[in-house]
Amino acid sequence: MVETAKETTRSEIRKHIPLLAILMCGVFLAVLNQTLLNVAIPHLITEFNVTPTTAQWLLTGYMLTNGILIPMSAFFIERMGARILFIAAMVFFTGGSLICGIAPTFSVMLIGRLVQAVGGGILMPLVMSIILAVFPPEIRGKGMGIFGLGIMFAPAIGPTLSGWVIEHYDWRLLFNGMVPLGIIILVLALFWLRDIKEKRKIPFDFFDAVISTLGFGLVLYGFSRAGTYGWSDQIVLLSLIVGTLFIILFVTKQLRSSHPMLNFYVFRYSMFSLSSLINVIITIAMFSGMFLIPIYLQNLRGFTPLESGLLILPGAVIMGIMSPISGSLFDKIGPRPLCVIGMLITTVTTYEFTHLTLQTSYTYILVLNMIRSFGMSLLMMSVMTAGLNQLPGNMNSHGTAMSNTVRQIAGSIGISVFTTIFSIRTNFHMSKLSEGMNIMDPAFSQTFHSTANQLANTSGMPFEQAKETLSGLLYGQAYQQAAVMGIDDAFLWATIFAFVGFVLSFFIRDVRKKKTDLQASGNSEEENTSSSTTVTKDGKEAAVSV
Repeated sequence: MVETAKETTRSEIRKHIPLLAILMCGVFLAVLNQTLLNVAIPHLITEFNVTPTTAQWLLTGYMLTNGILIPMSAFFIERMGARILFIAAMVFFTGGSLICGIAPTFSVMLIGRLVQAVGGGILMPLVMSIILAVFPPEIRGKGMGIFGLGIMFAPAIGPTLSGWVIEHYDWRLLFNGMVPLGIIILVLALFWLRDIKEKRKIPFDFFDAVISTLGFGLVLYGFSRAGTYGWSDQIVLLSLIVGTLFIILFVTKQLRSSHPMLNFYVFRYSMFSLSSLINVIITIAMFSGMFLIPIYLQNLRGFTPLESGLLILPGAVIMGIMSPISGSLFDKIGPRPLCVIGMLITTVTTYEFTHLTLQTSYTYILVLNMIRSFGMSLLMMSVMTAGLNQLPGNMNSHGTAMSNTVRQIAGSIGISVFTTIFSIRTNFHMSKLSEGMNIMDPAFSQTFHSTANQLANTSGMPFEQAKETLSGLLYGQAYQQAAVMGIDDAFLWATIFAFVGFVLSFFIRDVRKKKTDLQASGNSEEENTSSSTTVTKDGKEAAVSV
């Protein structure tokens, strides 16, 4: 009987292979697009003659649009259905790519990015919801592993691909190349994609949409601005305070609503709440590497963007290969072993990044990043799936929307926090190193003047000019050393975050067994009693005998 049930499940999933292939291609393009632009920003500054702060809106605007749409995605999924929503998302994404590719001015370029972000913001939670509907809990790890293949592999190859295109072709290819791929996926979706669940005509609350947009938009903007302007900036503080107040109002209204846009009762489920907390920690730890390693390689060691991307690429390949494998392991052994081992590897390798110096070899960093990526590959989808498995089917769309919202906010927090730590600790170490270069110190003064005199004699420049040149060299070396020490300190904080996640991973439980037992007992009772199921406001299922 068990083997027959498994074979039936496998045959059902085989029917959805074309569907899954279309979905994964769409997600891969959307996630890849998010990371392609980072390397191209300097070229766009020159192309459109704008300041770096203005150019940064191409990234910030995309992130804000994503963050605004993701919390509302559960409503759109239930109201519009998977087919129409996926097609609409691909139309927005492909159209936005076309606008960016032909943009004559920066304003048009920004509009194209925002149109792209509408599609990208809808795709992620939509595809997760479809996978949860297609794959039953006992084999859901495989489905989420396939999903992870796109969201893990795409961001890591993005910088490498972007660096290669920028070096050999025009930057517009980064966007124009997306257009034919988007059209192909769109055409396939028109023929192959079908709704998994029936649509529900739930009412749209305009006021809820406004306060959700203001709340999540302002909070995300506050965190992103804090990374550049610091936490004491008035706009940062105002954005975070006002945004938080709007989110509190939004949560209060959703808890009282009979048709919530985003159901916060998902946090009543213990494993979902725990997995969300661990997901925040993992995302923050992951962004530490994504943010700090390129700074170390390009700004302090002088590697090109392409060389920096190539260092990250092997880790991306490992994550891509391991994602389906870790999904299969999840189905066989459950989430806890994967989470514990993955968090242990992540914690140890993150700690090893606290020992970077100006002489650390390229190969050592490459290998260390590969091992860290292996640990991350065991974690990402396992933690998320462990929490989503506990939710009843009618709350899947709300669970995926909540998971992606939490992940989006955690990513913004991670970048701003590590930017702040890096800046503060770099300044601290710079002041300490400057104390040792005090011209009033007789020992340093004698060494400085002696070295300046040697420089003047060998170069033929005047002594005063030699002193200025030497001062500049010493300052540059001191800043490099201080910056490396600042990066080491930032990774130390990332290690602390990872260690907290490692401790929490021991409390992850496999809720699939509980669900299977309930389903089995329910099936045996069906022989004597027919029943129907109603759903309460908080998302819990209540059986009513007939």
